Amino acid sequence: MRRSALLLILSLAPLPAAAQCVKPEPPPVEGKPARPALPAKPACLDAKGGCPGWEAYSYNDAVKAYNLQLQAFQPLAQAYVQKLNAYVKASGDYAQCEVKTLQ
Repeated sequence: MRRSALLLILSLAPLPAAAQCVKPEPPPVEGKPARPALPAKPACLDAKGGCPGWEAYSYNDAVKAYNLQLQAFQPLAQAYVQKLNAYVKASGDYAQCEVKTLQ
């Protein structure tokens, strides 16, 4: 009787803090920055005669605006990649912790 009571008490006791593995949380998808859209390429650009001046200038302006948007996008994308890499590392640490609990 005493033995079964002791086993019951031990089974209800909390595990030591070292045995607790913390599951990693991925970065929120809402935090993923959206890559800017490429400007539409005018059909006349590939034509033999080329584009009229105004259309070529308009496309050139759109490409310049795209390049500015891309410059603003790059640090946001790099920050998100760092968060993803941290998640990958934390996932590996979590897996190692779980393996240790089985040993």
